[in-house]
Amino acid sequence: MAELQQEVDLVSTGFREARKIPRKRDTWEILFSGHEPMPPPHRPDPRSWSNDAVTAAWIGHATVLINFYGTMILTDPVFSTRAGLSIMGMFTLGTKRLVVPALTIDELPPIDLILISHAHMDHLDLHSLRKLDRNIPVIMAANTSDIIEGMRFTSVTEVDWSQRVEVAGLTIEGLRVKHFGWRYPWEKDRSRGNFDGRSFNAYLISKNGKHIVFGGDSAYQEHFKILADRGIEIELAMMAIGAYDPWIGVHATPEEAVAMANHMRAKTIMPIHWGTFILSDEPTKEPIERIKADLLHHSPSLALEMVGETWKMPRQ
Repeated sequence: MAELQQEVDLVSTGFREARKIPRKRDTWEILFSGHEPMPPPHRPDPRSWSNDAVTAAWIGHATVLINFYGTMILTDPVFSTRAGLSIMGMFTLGTKRLVVPALTIDELPPIDLILISHAHMDHLDLHSLRKLDRNIPVIMAANTSDIIEGMRFTSVTEVDWSQRVEVAGLTIEGLRVKHFGWRYPWEKDRSRGNFDGRSFNAYLISKNGKHIVFGGDSAYQEHFKILADRGIEIELAMMAIGAYDPWIGVHATPEEAVAMANHMRAKTIMPIHWGTFILSDEPTKEPIERIKADLLHHSPSLALEMVGETWKMPRQ
């Protein structure tokens, strides 16, 4: 357990230490570790956010809280201590958080929209969704809404690639990514050629002539170039930068995430999906180190580095 404790220590010190964790993680230790998640390095204060701007805070993993000109959005809400398979509702078999969410569910402001990119358990967490108001509209990828149909959310909309919907004063468009969608291995999945199988999205979010992208999960691909081709200016791209070793076929490296942000000509990139759960073999600190090094030579600008930090769109 000592090596996993080093992972937690790196989170608690804000990744200032230079130590590297051995690449091969022990599966038993990851699934059954008893370590205590550390407090978040920062805590956002959404009560202070203006409704006349675009503001976003990284809550942890792929969970981002966004105030888009007064419309409050929550992406891939995962607040549970572990991400994984619920065993008869008694416990969860899965990786344990290294850092506590930057806000608890009770500390969230009123939410106007929940965006869920795909059905994986570290993105679609039933335990967290059960604690959210059922009157909040939910947008999901195609062929995934059945997973939450028993929860009685009053508005659940599936959005397919290139499909647009109007909800909560926003325009939401599903964007194609390179990933996979099954929640359980036996399910139909678009990555296997089943177009009626579970899908997986990024989202273009638009309001007041401004646009941001929630990238979900994706390996390197060039589908985001369609946004630049359409002349859309992206203020912020929230891009996954972790879990690429050995899962490079479904997750991007930090450099590839930057390349995809540049495909859409994003002004700013927010690195997410790293440093919260151990899902792969790269050292915990490596993704943020690599993206910072890459951005020394490339645009876009870096929105933030640590859980709980907040980005605000510059005045234009």
